[in-house]
Amino acid sequence: MSEQGEIVNKVANSGLVNIDVAEFRPKGKRLGVDLKDFLYEGLILKEKDFREQVENLDVGIYENTFVYLYCSTDAIVPLWAYFLLTSKLEGVAKKIVFGSLGELELVLFHEEIQKFDFSDYKDKRVLIRGCSDVEIPTNAYVELVQKLKPIVKSLMFGEACSSVPIYKK
Repeated sequence: MSEQGEIVNKVANSGLVNIDVAEFRPKGKRLGVDLKDFLYEGLILKEKDFREQVENLDVGIYENTFVYLYCSTDAIVPLWAYFLLTSKLEGVAKKIVFGSLGELELVLFHEEIQKFDFSDYKDKRVLIRGCSDVEIPTNAYVELVQKLKPIVKSLMFGEACSSVPIYKK
């Protein structure tokens, strides 16, 4: 409180700039394509049948989505099978990656952080928020530190009321 009894928000007056890493997460639906669904008995790729299934795939459900390709069985899937599926979805989906949903998120965060202009944070005191409603890959935080450290005055992690100092110029 100030001398007049007013409540003073010290955090708001601190000049601290907050970054919510969740804001780097592109909005959009994520969909997985499990190659086992294209395999004979979930284990064997028969080229003719596979090509036919891919050709007849309704790509409409993948329009403007983020897609990850994987195989949930121990089947040996030739690389060209992933290429063929990618070719079918290219131009329909926003992004296609091989791997899990977590690996898709890693790629999406990476791309957003790499293209973001951090120049507004030059010589600022920056706090990277620690809590989020969405799961954030740890690598997103690692990349942020690499982008911010060369330009900021100081860098902290957590919440304004309980932050951990990371770097100070």
